[in-house]
Amino acid sequence: MEVAQPRDLEQHLRLAKRSRGELCRQKRIFNARSRLLGGDTEAWDFQVHDQKIKEATEKARHETFAAEMRQNDKIMCMLEGRERRDKKSLCKAISDFQQTFQKPETRREFDLSDPLALRKDLPARQSDNDIRNTVSGMQRFMGEDLNFHERKRFQEEQNREWASQQQREQERARAAQRRAEDLYFKTRLQFDETAKHLQNLESATRKAVCAAVKEFNKNQATESVERKTREKKQEEEDNLAEISNLLRGDLLSENPQPAASSLGPHRVVPDRWKGMTREQLEHIRLVQKQQIQEKLVRVSRAPRASAPGAVSHGRRAERGGNEVTGAPAASGRRAAARHGVGPAKGADGSLHAAHGAPAPARAAGPPPGSGLRQPQPGPGAALAEETYGGSLYKSAH
Repeated sequence: MEVAQPRDLEQHLRLAKRSRGELCRQKRIFNARSRLLGGDTEAWDFQVHDQKIKEATEKARHETFAAEMRQNDKIMCMLEGRERRDKKSLCKAISDFQQTFQKPETRREFDLSDPLALRKDLPARQSDNDIRNTVSGMQRFMGEDLNFHERKRFQEEQNREWASQQQREQERARAAQRRAEDLYFKTRLQFDETAKHLQNLESATRKAVCAAVKEFNKNQATESVERKTREKKQEEEDNLAEISNLLRGDLLSENPQPAASSLGPHRVVPDRWKGMTREQLEHIRLVQKQQIQEKLVRVSRAPRASAPGAVSHGRRAERGGNEVTGAPAASGRRAAARHGVGPAKGADGSLHAAHGAPAPARAAGPPPGSGLRQPQPGPGAALAEETYGGSLYKSAH
């Protein structure tokens, strides 16, 4: 909070004085009623005097009109009172004249408005056959005759008789209804007994059917188990027969008979030929050995200058003849080709079976000293060994 200084107070006082003077000046200038500057006071006073005279004249005029209205109202009230009194006296005079000179009995239509006319008049009818009771008079209706009481008593007796008759009929109807209900209940009981008997029969039949179905299902299940057992046994027998047929078949037994061709004994069927038989291999080896012997004889007859080379060549030929898996000599190949059982060398230098026979599967092992493992006989060789009683590999070796 700031502390007020004397200088600040003086400044605030000057500003407040100036604001108050400005407000007073604006009031003198902008207020039209109290403003004196720039106005004609004499004309204003004359206007005020004329206005007061006009107001006094209007007031006197209004007072005159009010006095005239009060006078007129008083006169009107007096005239209305006089008129009421005259009307009352006139009505009284007319009433006195009517009561004196115009009595009801003297009027021509008095019989229409006579208050004692019903007392003076005769009854509507004196009997049921009164001639005055015409149809248009509507004085006699059904049930309004003079014998009403007697007729009513007779009707009451008749109603009692009818009521008693209705009661007897209702009793008979109730008895018939009770008999019908008893018969209905008996019929319902009989129907219920029949339904119960039929239900028991149905239950017994259903039980018998369920037992039969159960027995049938049991038999079916037993038959199904037996059938599955027979099928399984038959399948095992078929599998064993198939295995036996495969073991004894031409494929695994390597039977050479299906490969025989009908074109000649030296021809074979390529897609059925399973290789050369043991006799053919022995014949080839025999021919090779003969060729080796012939060659050795030729070498021994050759000049001495070529002896070392001939000896080394003879050794190689002998080693090739002793090894079943070694490459046969050229003379051995030609001999096998002549006999139609071994591979022959074509014009391009490739080996092929003679007379269209495919080249036999190579069963030869690696040459001795090469460090490679000798191939072992497979399951086909084992099956052939079991079938023929000997091993082709052993026979070959």
